[in-house]
This record gives sequence, C-alpha cells and structure tokens, in this order.
Amino acid sequence: MLVLAMLWGLQQVAIKLALFGVSPVAQAATRSIVATLLLAGWARWRGIALFDRDGTLPAGLIAGLLFGAEFILIYAGLEHTAAARMVVFVYLAPVLTALGLVWFVPGERLSGMQWAGVLLAFGGLVVAFADSFTVPGRTTLRGDVYGVIAAVLWAATTVLIRSTRLSSARAEKTPRGWALSGTKRFVPWAHVASVLLIPARAPEGPTLFLVDPSASGLTLSPVQGMDLATRWVQIDMDNVPAAADAVLGTPGQAAPLLSSLVRRGAVGAAAEMLGASRRCLDMAVGYAKVREQFGQPIGSFQAIRHKCSEMLLEVENSHSAVYYAAWALDAKAEDSELAASVAKAYVGDASRKVCGEAIQVHGGIGFTWEYDLHIYFKRAKALESMYGDVDYHREQIVRRATR
Repeated sequence: MLVLAMLWGLQQVAIKLALFGVSPVAQAATRSIVATLLLAGWARWRGIALFDRDGTLPAGLIAGLLFGAEFILIYAGLEHTAAARMVVFVYLAPVLTALGLVWFVPGERLSGMQWAGVLLAFGGLVVAFADSFTVPGRTTLRGDVYGVIAAVLWAATTVLIRSTRLSSARAEKTPRGWALSGTKRFVPWAHVASVLLIPARAPEGPTLFLVDPSASGLTLSPVQGMDLATRWVQIDMDNVPAAADAVLGTPGQAAPLLSSLVRRGAVGAAAEMLGASRRCLDMAVGYAKVREQFGQPIGSFQAIRHKCSEMLLEVENSHSAVYYAAWALDAKAEDSELAASVAKAYVGDASRKVCGEAIQVHGGIGFTWEYDLHIYFKRAKALESMYGDVDYHREQIVRRATR
C-alpha cells in the first residue's frame, strides 16, 4: 500500500513534467488508451468476459465518465498549480469517500476517532485554500479548485462502485479452481455458519459456491441493523480460493435455483412478518382493554376501535396470502411464483401498518425499550427489504400477470 501511494504521488510529478511537451488532453487520452489495452489483456488472460449483460452497464458508464472527468481536471489543474499542491487537494478523495459511504452505503459507519480525522482533514483543506490567495500568480487558485473537484469525482466514483452492482461478488477461474471477490451485505448469522452459500458472477453466468468462513481473503464484519435481535454480517471477499468441486451444480446455471431460494425466503419472511403483526395486534387489543382514560377503557372509544378493526383486517388478509403462498410452493402449483410475490408485497405493507398502528394505540409506552412492542416492529421492518422489497415483488406480479 505504501508503494502504491508513492506511485500515485509520483504520478502528479510526471504529469507536471510532461506538460511542457504534451497537452493535458493528449496525456489523458494516452493514459486511457494504454489502461484500456492493459485491462483488455488482463481480462483475456484471466478468462473474464467483459461484454456480458449483467446489469452493470449503466453504472459502469457513469463510473467511466466520472473517472475520465477526474483526470481531465487533474491534468488541467496542473497547468495552474504546483504538483505538490495538487497532491494535497486530490488526496482529499479518501475523506470524501468515507463520508459518501456513510450516507449512501448501508452498514458503513465512522467511529469517533475517524470523525475527528475527517474534521482535521477539512481543517487542512481550509488552510491550504487560504494559502492559494497568497501564492504568486492569479491562476493558482483555479488549479487548486480543479484539484478539489477532481477529488469529489474520485470519491463519487468509489461510492458509485460500492453502492451498485459493480461491487457484487464475482468469480474468476484459477489453475486450482476459483477466486471470489466482492461484498455481500446484511447476511444474517453468517458469523456462526459452518459453510457459506455465496452466489457470484462467473464467466459462464450466475454460479453458487460453497465457501469456508475461515478461508483466506474472507472477512466477516458485524453490521448493526434496526433489528438488534438478529446478528447481521458483511462479507468481504478478496480473491477467496474455492476448489473446483465447491461449485453447487453447474457453473453458470444457478439462476433458476437462486430464484427458487428467493421465493422461498420471501414466503418465510412474510410468515415471520405475519407473526410479528399478529402479536402487535394482540398486544394492542389487550392494552386497549385495560388502559383507562376519562374513567373508561380506551378500547371503548370509536377511534381506537377503528384502528384495531383495520389492523385485524390486514392481519387476516396477510394470513390468507401467506398460507396460500406456502401451500403453492409446497404443492408446486402453477401460480406459486405469483403467490410468493403477492404474499411478500401485501404483508410488507400490512405489517408496517399494523405494527405502526399498535404503537399508536399504546401511545408513549409503545416507544420504550422496556415494552416488547418495539421488538416485533423492528423485526417486521428489517424483514421488509429481505428477499425483495414491496416494489420489487409488485414488479414481479405485473410481469407474471402480463405474460
């Protein structure tokens, strides 16, 4: 890493030295052409397909544009400012990246010490910018501004890669089998698993791998979610070795199995959300019978009755949707795929409404940690996005209904 940082720093010096004979645009074009040829050669050597339709094209194009614009600004800025100053401003990018990941990537957090480092870095930026007004030459400030904008674009490129399918797990063939790289987020209970079932994009297509959690290059990091009763884990893989016989099934043929697993997971999550909703309903009704206001139980008031009646309606409808979806999957019914999406989509909305209304019926005590209502609310909310959220399954319903 130190050698890499040194090379990056020397890059600015090389650009500055070459500016006297080669224009910034020509340097950027030459650099991009050479990099493209090297990348194509490396991909061909490793057997990586560069033109598969895997849904990464839009994000990849945006990342390429951001990356290109970043270096145009660096080359242009070095015409107006010193290489040493450009290095200071461009390498603000890691700090901006850390902030961007916190805002846009779930599970990313900064510790108190890291926040202090961020503030210190921005303090240094202010000092460096203040110096821009005293450096001889009116164009120095312009070059410094170009450097800061380049840092923003660099950070945006990194955040885009981490927050889109560009960072999804991929598998590359090796002489001994496979090498897995990428990130899997919010994997429940991965830290206690004896074997991990990891889907990845192989040259042949989606493939499932059986991976040992203790394999080299694999890191398990705890992630804090809303549901504190479930332990969430982020799996980071950096060339994790997988033997040839670690492939589950045939390479490139995992899509049908993955779809089946997602459907079953969706119905299972819907069933658990249904249980949480029913428990919240029971607690709300029980509380409304004993909590008194104005000398009578609050359950006698029409507004509370209406809430409880609507909650019961949502729970019973969810019950029917979940039980039918479970039967359809077990019986391999013709509409099992549609039933699974209907159950997850309906229960996703219903559980949010029922658990939320239960807190309204309870009032202030419903927000307290001493009362169990929050456990069921958080569990239902966490499961809402698992195995496809409401919008995803509604889209699946429309697609299947219009076949």
